[in-house]
Amino acid sequence: MSTENEGTAVPPAPSAPPVPVDAPAAPAPQAQAPQGPYGQDAQGQAPQGQGASGDAGHTGASSSAPDPSWPPPPPPTAPYGDGGSGSGPGGWGSSYQQPAPKSGRGRGGLVAAVLVAALVAGGVGGGLGYVLAKDNDESTGSTTVSASSNGGDVKRDPGTTAGVAAKALPSTVTIEAESTSGEGGTGTGFVFDKQGHIVTNNHVVADAVDGGKLTATFPTGKKYDAEVVGHAQGYDVAVIKLKDAPSDLKPLTLGDSDKVAVGDSTIAIGAPFGLSDTVTTGIISAKNRPVASSDGSGSQASYMSALQTDASINPGNSGGPLLDAQGNVIGINSAIQSTGNGGFGTGQSGSIGLGFAIPINQAKYVAQELIKNGKPVYAKIGASVSLDDSSEGAQITDQGAGGAAPVEPGGPAAKAGLKPGDVITKLDDRVIDSGPTLIGEIWTHQPGDKVTITYERGGKQHTVEVTLGSRVGDN
Repeated sequence: MSTENEGTAVPPAPSAPPVPVDAPAAPAPQAQAPQGPYGQDAQGQAPQGQGASGDAGHTGASSSAPDPSWPPPPPPTAPYGDGGSGSGPGGWGSSYQQPAPKSGRGRGGLVAAVLVAALVAGGVGGGLGYVLAKDNDESTGSTTVSASSNGGDVKRDPGTTAGVAAKALPSTVTIEAESTSGEGGTGTGFVFDKQGHIVTNNHVVADAVDGGKLTATFPTGKKYDAEVVGHAQGYDVAVIKLKDAPSDLKPLTLGDSDKVAVGDSTIAIGAPFGLSDTVTTGIISAKNRPVASSDGSGSQASYMSALQTDASINPGNSGGPLLDAQGNVIGINSAIQSTGNGGFGTGQSGSIGLGFAIPINQAKYVAQELIKNGKPVYAKIGASVSLDDSSEGAQITDQGAGGAAPVEPGGPAAKAGLKPGDVITKLDDRVIDSGPTLIGEIWTHQPGDKVTITYERGGKQHTVEVTLGSRVGDN
């Protein structure tokens, strides 16, 4: 999966998160996407900002957007020794020839030494086994202990990982999205309701939005064509609907992400690198982690105040459910922080234990709006903030995007008395260290919510209550 951002230069990440991250999703087109703004201002518009190059695994000011080719095609299959041809020297059917002696100093010598040691150990083990067996035969009873039942008869309680996985897997799907030009990739989604709505990431289905092809496959192998009901690029949430949906769909139970605690167990389900129905486990490593990612198709970033987990998440896990120990959905797996160099013979990176999920309380609200209206609704304060690297807060800019006013006339910020140059340092009890952090926190709320904003002006600290406004759509 890729959450590559659309657009121009990516502004440097703040000294504290959010950081641009790779997102474990469907493969993006191989061609380099045009560069674009790091994200949106608090009004959902794209402020101007200079980018800085850097490694995606770096969390400091030198970060950059992930490689838009993420992930690449799978590497070529390694041959079995002789290439599987069955012919030629050493191949099946060929005559055996004694190999020439090799020096013990090379790798061959080391392998030979290890092999001899293994054979010796095997001989000793075999001898001991024979003695024990002989003694047991001569005794009145056996020392062999057998299990009371085979693996298939073992009872797995609902609270175990196996029990949670067995219940949740039938309600997850592997999503394949393909554009009209044949480009696309694989992601994951889960059953949201009995009407056939599936929740996933925006970047998973982005390729299929404009006339592309979309399918969803259940673990049983049953595949359904699907269509995009609505997608929210800023939230990185999308809803698709199965065509001719079956009548026996079982929606996953949604938990309460606000009540999740650091250290709680997590279970992630997805299709990493196309390996459908994969289950991994971990814990909640942190909450309210500001993260900026992108979908690889154009110009704007997605922002989240994420749940961080060390459950293994890789490209293809995007859109899949992050579950608690009871099997309730607490988040949507969306992005990963990874090192700059991947394995599998490619430049693609995988999990290093830093995965990020959109809290389900936010995703539920977004999904319901998409099902109802087909478009996302964003909360806003009506002010343009700087996206430059900073640990001091989110500064209201002197110039808005596209020549617009930095503080929207009559908007929430204007009504609260905020002005250009003010530096917002807190939203309720959340510390704000940058513009992207502020945007992510605002988007965890709904329009009409009242929030308390702490800001600095002229070296003095002020506090004001702001009623959040609304903006419909991504544009």
